Amino acid sequence: MTEKLENRSMLARTLSAPLAALFLASTFMGVGLMNTKALAEQKGVGIKPEHQLKTSAQISSKAVEKEKKKAKEVANNLDQKAIKAVADTYKVLDLLKQKKSKQALELLKKVIGEMEIILAANKKAALIPINSYQVVVDVDLSPKEIRSRIDDVREKLNAGDIQGARQILDTLQSEIDVIIEQLPLGTYPDAMKLASKYIIDGKIDEAKSVLSIALNSMVLKTIVIPLPLVRAADLIKAASNTAKIDKTQALKYLDEAKKQLKVAELLGYGKKDSKTYNDLEKRIESIQKEIKGQNKAEKMFEELINKLKEFRKHIGGKK
Repeated sequence: MTEKLENRSMLARTLSAPLAALFLASTFMGVGLMNTKALAEQKGVGIKPEHQLKTSAQISSKAVEKEKKKAKEVANNLDQKAIKAVADTYKVLDLLKQKKSKQALELLKKVIGEMEIILAANKKAALIPINSYQVVVDVDLSPKEIRSRIDDVREKLNAGDIQGARQILDTLQSEIDVIIEQLPLGTYPDAMKLASKYIIDGKIDEAKSVLSIALNSMVLKTIVIPLPLVRAADLIKAASNTAKIDKTQALKYLDEAKKQLKVAELLGYGKKDSKTYNDLEKRIESIQKEIKGQNKAEKMFEELINKLKEFRKHIGGKK
C-alpha cells in the first residue's frame, strides 16, 4: 500500500493543482473505505441476520408459533373410518328428511358395518377422536396489569356485578386450547342399530330422533397449553445457548422468562403449584448470578429446563 501511495504522489506532481488535489483525495478516500470495511468486519457489522441474536420478543413469538403448529398435529391421530361413519350418519338423516327411507336404510347398514370394524379395532377404547381444532387466546399483560384486573374482578363480584367480572376474567387467558371431538363407542353403534330398527318398522320420526341424539352425543376433550410457560421454556433454552456468547443478552432472556413464569402463575396455570413457581424463579436467579460470575451454568441450565418440562407436563390440560 505504501509503494502505491508513493507512486500516486509522484503522478500527482505531474498534474495541475486542482487535478492533483482531486486525485489524492480519491486515493485517501479509497484507503479510508477499505479501513472502514475492515473495522466493520472486526466488529461484526454485516453479519448475516440468521446468525444475529434474537430479542426476547422474537424468541417468544417463535415459541408460540411452534406450539401452534405442534397442536395441529393432533389431527394426525383422528380415526378416518369413524369420521366417515359420522359423515354418513348425517347423510342418512338428510335422506330420511327427504322421505327416502329405503336409501337411508341401505346407507345406515353400511354405517353399522363400519362401526363393527371400528369396535373390533379399538376394543379397549371408549372414545374415538373424529375432529380437532384449536382456539388461541393470548393477552399481552404484565404481572402488574394482571394483578390490577384481578382486583377489578374482586370489586365487581363484591358489588354483585357477575357479568362485569366475567368479562374481565375472559381477558385473563394466555393459552392454546386444543379441542378434540370424540365419538362414544359405548352408545353410538347401538344408536345406529336402534335407528335401523325404527326405519324397518316405519317409525321414521323415532329414527330421526335417535340419529339426532347420537350425532349430538360427541364428547369434547380440551387440552390447555399455557403460552407463558411455552415462552419461558424457549427463553431459558435461548439463554443457555447464549450465555457463553453474550452474557447481557442471556440475562435479558432469563429476566423475560421470570416474567412469563409470574404471568403464568397469576393467570392460574397450576394454581396449586406456587412452590414449584418459587423454585423455578430461584433457579433462574441462581443461574443469573453464575453467569455474572464464573459463567459455568451448563448443569444448572439442564436441571432448570428439565424441571420446567416436568412442570408443564404435570399441569397439562389443567387450568
